Amino acid sequence: MITKNDKKSKQQENTYEIQIDSIEKTSDTLSGRAGLALFTRYLSKVRIYSLVEKYFGSMRKSRKGIPIKNVFKQLFCSFTDGTSFHLTHFDDMAKDKGYVETIENTERAMLSSHSAKRFFKSFSPARLWKFRTLLQDLFIWRLGKELPDIVILGIDTMVMDNNSAKIREGVSPTYKRVKGFQPLQIYWNGYLIDAVIRGGKNHSNHSDTVVEALTHIIKRIRKEYRKDVPILVLADAGFYDEDNFEALEKLNVAYICGGRVYDDIRISIESIGKFNNYIGKGNIWEFVDFVDKRNKWGKGRRAIYLKPFVNDEGETVLPNVSEDNERIIYTNLGIDEELDELFIKAGKEKYFKAETIIESYHNRGNDELVNRALKEFGTEEFPFKRFLPNAAFYYSIVLSFFLYESFKRDVSNGVIDGTCSQGLQVREE
Repeated sequence: MITKNDKKSKQQENTYEIQIDSIEKTSDTLSGRAGLALFTRYLSKVRIYSLVEKYFGSMRKSRKGIPIKNVFKQLFCSFTDGTSFHLTHFDDMAKDKGYVETIENTERAMLSSHSAKRFFKSFSPARLWKFRTLLQDLFIWRLGKELPDIVILGIDTMVMDNNSAKIREGVSPTYKRVKGFQPLQIYWNGYLIDAVIRGGKNHSNHSDTVVEALTHIIKRIRKEYRKDVPILVLADAGFYDEDNFEALEKLNVAYICGGRVYDDIRISIESIGKFNNYIGKGNIWEFVDFVDKRNKWGKGRRAIYLKPFVNDEGETVLPNVSEDNERIIYTNLGIDEELDELFIKAGKEKYFKAETIIESYHNRGNDELVNRALKEFGTEEFPFKRFLPNAAFYYSIVLSFFLYESFKRDVSNGVIDGTCSQGLQVREE
């Protein structure tokens, strides 16, 4: 006969058997559908649709059509889901009742492949610019949430491989020996905050796009975030141009940019003679800090010449790097009195040090990680033959990528119901 005490003892024994001993990694994941339910709620919380309506609301020509904010919601969810980037995938999703309910939609309001084509084909150059404005609005929003005491911008191009796709308008050979597009992109803290989609043959410093893009976004930072925040732009040697330097100097913005090592620079370095060592992430470089003035420049600029450290046996410490792998970095930090004062007031004097300048330049690799993440998130091949609808397709992916990155950061901090109530604000023009 089992007594009550025996039952209680048995229950306690079973309880102890299922207690958690440890928490470890698992290959199991939440389904994409479950994640989209949270993502859909997040989009509503941050009030992204008010901005969508502001910039693109006029595209809806009839009340019988799908509301623009609903179109963008489906694009954001579809691209974030990432199951397929073929337009016919919209037909499949429209038939999936579970998916329709997950994104809190109705079957009648679901996009078809034909309605998606009409949407992307309706974009003009003026409407494409609104994508960039919206992306910058998102950037200003994140600045207001994360409150950085220095804004470090990266600028680079990203080659999009379209070799296996049919010929597309704007697709042309790139420096990576593939045919595709090569958009100019600006980064901040792991976000892609502005982009200019261009043909593959357009090199990094093509036309005056770099100066225009940086000038516009820097002015927005000063006006809509903080007028006194130090701003630093990081760029590789593809953007080595005095026009770029002068434009940033006029804006009282710091830059660290790669350059080209000419023969006369090597001669100057030999005359200086004394090298210092820079140790970063297990690597050792020798460097010289000096002022260099190119023949056509109006003034001299601070330069840091780098070469791999060579030990007593004549071998470089850097793996797979030869002794003649040299480079030069140009900057206006530490030599511009007005700019330096801005950094000093913010407590950022460390950026005047040669070691910090070198480290910052090497950190440009983080922008490559953003490019890689964007390619993994989206697709490099676009569905249309014409440039404008493909550009709209690209910008829709970029916006989705930005929102998904914000979603991961906000939700992982457990603040989706709190902090995210501080949503996007609609700017008055």
